[in-house]
Amino acid sequence: MSLVLIGVNHKTAPIEVRERIAISRDDLPETTRALAAVPGVAECMIVSTCNRVEILAAVESDAAGLAGFLQRHFGLDPALLAPHLYEHRDQEAVRHLFRVAASLDSMVVGEPQILGQVKDAFAVARAAGTVGGQLEHLLQSTFAAAKRVRTETEIGSNSVSIASVAVELARKIFGSLQGRTVFLVGAGKMSELAARHLVQQGAGAILVTNRTLERARRMAESFAGQVIPFEQLYEAASQADIVISSTGAPHPIFRREHGQAFMHRRRNRPMFFIDIAVPRDVDPAMGKLEGIFVYDIDDLQAVAAVHMVERSREATDAEALIAAEVERFHQRLLTVNVAPAIVALQHQAEEIRQAELRRAQARLASLNAEQLAAVEALTRGLVNKFLHPPMQALKQAARENDAARLELLCETWSLPAGAQNSETEKAEEEPVNESSGESRP
Repeated sequence: MSLVLIGVNHKTAPIEVRERIAISRDDLPETTRALAAVPGVAECMIVSTCNRVEILAAVESDAAGLAGFLQRHFGLDPALLAPHLYEHRDQEAVRHLFRVAASLDSMVVGEPQILGQVKDAFAVARAAGTVGGQLEHLLQSTFAAAKRVRTETEIGSNSVSIASVAVELARKIFGSLQGRTVFLVGAGKMSELAARHLVQQGAGAILVTNRTLERARRMAESFAGQVIPFEQLYEAASQADIVISSTGAPHPIFRREHGQAFMHRRRNRPMFFIDIAVPRDVDPAMGKLEGIFVYDIDDLQAVAAVHMVERSREATDAEALIAAEVERFHQRLLTVNVAPAIVALQHQAEEIRQAELRRAQARLASLNAEQLAAVEALTRGLVNKFLHPPMQALKQAARENDAARLELLCETWSLPAGAQNSETEKAEEEPVNESSGESRP
């Protein structure tokens, strides 16, 4: 079984491509199940955010056509998607996933949202029944590595996000946000973060709209804003100096004709759109109108680059930590691969111990319960001490990926090699205590 990760992100594909394969929250479970139905795919999950769409799969053979799945599912010409796709396998796939979850591959290095997005994608895959033992183990290690990065480095200090970068851009353009009317279109997490930063920067009236009116009401109450029914979107938008749009609409909701109407009502006073949705909410043609300034999520990279420079030292520390975590995961995988041999060795030794006790049963008949317990403990302790060297030899051969030595060791003790079985986890959960030679309770 191999791990494969393919996808596109803000570094490899412009927003014009990313929005063609963006998957909404509502569509993600069905799309994940469709991916699981691809021949050769044993386990899978999909991460879809404004900056990336990535497929992670455990595949049984190279026949699993993951790129072909994306092309077919979204009806894309292979020539459009292929130049932007990247692919990682096995240990490189692990490394990429760890970096993504730790926000080292984000547009804004250190932003906290991506870890939650990966967790959400994993939860969707779990609920869809497309995750098994291999991805379960990998994702738990991923979350642990990301947590270490957040707690042991300064990468997350002065938290930033795409929303905060968007607000910073608005502040630079207007000079000050004092008294500016802001219209939040979409009441999701991104809009909430944007509102928080806008209030900190002294923005004036905040208008909030969402297709679900109750969500807009909750958002508006949090920031003393005004709720605008979604049906009044275009009438209210012209009141705003700044429009931050982040909906899940499949097509632009602001088009050129809307911009022309806005400028007429505003008597040509400037209007600034920050479009942080993928697919985009604002038609790029609006940006060609005099007085209207449109910035999409790719335009935010210039601001994000400043944060990258500021965080270079922290990022270096985080990269070193991730490299260590990837190696640790790899070593654990290699050790797990000899678990069947270790289990067989333990069973073999236990059978010998039990046989010897049965042979000595007549001589032990006069012992009381306490004495029998002492004999039991003594024989178990001796077996564990004798098992310790061969078990360590098996694990060392696995860690060094020395297949010849591993095979020789297994032949010496007539043990199975390589094949996984249902008792693998038991071997991991009940290791021998190296200091005392006793089984851990």
